[in-house]
Amino acid sequence: MQRSEINEILAQSDSFIKSHGYILPPFAYFTPQDMQNRKKELTGITKARMGWDITDYGQGKFDELGLFLFTVRNGFAEDLETGKGMLYAEKIMISRKDQISPMHRHNIKAEDIINRGGGDLVLELFMSNPNGDIDEEAEVVVPCDGINRKLKAGGLLKLAPGESVTLLPGVWHAFWGERADVLIGEVSTVNDDLTDNVFRDKIGRFSQIEENEPPKHLLVSDYDKWMK
Repeated sequence: MQRSEINEILAQSDSFIKSHGYILPPFAYFTPQDMQNRKKELTGITKARMGWDITDYGQGKFDELGLFLFTVRNGFAEDLETGKGMLYAEKIMISRKDQISPMHRHNIKAEDIINRGGGDLVLELFMSNPNGDIDEEAEVVVPCDGINRKLKAGGLLKLAPGESVTLLPGVWHAFWGERADVLIGEVSTVNDDLTDNVFRDKIGRFSQIEENEPPKHLLVSDYDKWMK
């Protein structure tokens, strides 16, 4: 992706989020220079990889295959071993109309996926077989706002605004917006996008960026380069 495209998506996404009454935290609006000037103060943000995230999964077709994310809060994976500390995370995301977030599962993370407004959110769901691969036959059972829903393998779950689903580790899922762009909330176990995403297809989690203009804000994938 070109940096100019990322900057434009950031501006569009910020406007969409605000239109639904959700306000991002102050650090969302720090410039790259702000981040560098306050490097020591912001280690909690950068270590937890909180902030802006835009991905086309390395495929170069964001409108068809992509996702906008902002990690609002996040703990540290090492705390999961002790069971103490900040063991949770929160994201706000945007799935555009007919824009697919590809089939994947998590090894550790359990998550509530919440339709916060816009169109309907559609999820395609499978269970895992004993090897962790997609089970093409097993019935899918997932809690939706505390009530179990049952679907056949590969069934489509449609969430209207205000509805949510709980996805436990091992539940395969792909999703997209239907009728209109969707604002999505995610409340989960500690989030680790570097190691805890297992994709069905061989794709990348983060985008390759062509620096054709300066960044408006840093993405979490920029931290290793900009915040040394």
